[in-house]
Amino acid sequence: MKKAVFLLTTILTTIFFVSCTNKSEEYIDPRGTDYAGSESCVQCHKVQSEMAFHSSHFKATAPAILGNVSGDFDSKNHTFIYDKDTKLVMEKQGDSLYQVLYKNGKEVSKYKFEIVFGTKHAQTSVYWKNNNTYELPVSFYHSINNWATSPGFPADKPYFDRMVVKDCYACHSSNVSSRTVNQSSEDKNFMSMDVEDAINKKTIVYGIDCERCHGPAKKHVDFHLKNPNIKIANSITSFKSLSRQQRLDACALCHAGNDGMKLKSRFDFKPGDNLSEFFRETRSINDTTNFDVHGNQFRLMAQSKCFINSNKMDCITCHNPHENASKNMASYSKICMSCHQGLKHKETTLKTMPEKLLADNCVECHMPKKASNAINFQLSNSKQLSSYILRTHKIGTYPSTKK
Repeated sequence: MKKAVFLLTTILTTIFFVSCTNKSEEYIDPRGTDYAGSESCVQCHKVQSEMAFHSSHFKATAPAILGNVSGDFDSKNHTFIYDKDTKLVMEKQGDSLYQVLYKNGKEVSKYKFEIVFGTKHAQTSVYWKNNNTYELPVSFYHSINNWATSPGFPADKPYFDRMVVKDCYACHSSNVSSRTVNQSSEDKNFMSMDVEDAINKKTIVYGIDCERCHGPAKKHVDFHLKNPNIKIANSITSFKSLSRQQRLDACALCHAGNDGMKLKSRFDFKPGDNLSEFFRETRSINDTTNFDVHGNQFRLMAQSKCFINSNKMDCITCHNPHENASKNMASYSKICMSCHQGLKHKETTLKTMPEKLLADNCVECHMPKKASNAINFQLSNSKQLSSYILRTHKIGTYPSTKK
């Protein structure tokens, strides 16, 4: 009996110490030894991690394995027609996915889905060639549940030479490093080139992970595993501790467009840094420029009277960065009404919708969906451009919704 009790105690003790091992000790992050990896966060932040791992932020890039790629590969909706002789077919071959180019019914080339970008509204993909990634010419759009040209690609001929450079990954991943490639590399025919022109596959940290927004967490993980009773966050950046401008800068890093003069790589930005040290604005965010709805959420919000007249409003006022934007419009309306209490609509507006319904749907009228001028696409056999539709973050009274 004593032996059985001793054996059981030994097993339970072993399980306890194995389950409480510091995962950051085993993990080697390509960003350096200050990083612990997002898996280490799960031990103490299970709820936040579970939400984040299913979010568009975390899936901003991902390996193009079967479960990560959107779209049909085995139905009538998997072919893009360029002309009567040329077509591009989305095909599954074994465990891999390809865009296969056919001329007069014969396969002439095929390009493997290697990395996917995006998951919520649309998804484009890239393939590897000579230590660089190149965008595939056809993307999947959830709004039409179909394949169409990748943004800016022609619909009359296939094109496979648009390079997706390191800077493109800066808002879609948490790390990508460059390297010099020479003849001793895996591709012996690939001559040495500038470090900015070659991507090191081993350094990609897919998606926007915990440490991209909260900073390096190795010391944080080590401290709290050794001191589990201390609940005040140690050696990590909490957004609660940041100033309003610092919180805004952390989001604006990727949600304020790309037309500023680049001073430093986005990958060097840490929460709490000043965005002005990374980008030099070429124009005021408060000017009358009609910023595009894609990628300019911060600038559009900054033009809104709600933002200008507030000293508290920031992105987190409406959004939980750990999860996708809510589809419940009433939840946003509650935030709006916390400042706009007692607001009454005019009779002309009330004719369109009852007061109660209006009060539960502020966003639909005051942040309407608009067409992007930056992202257009074409369907197979179509000469007409279709627009990418996104909700504007410029809060206002629009011509068709005046009270």
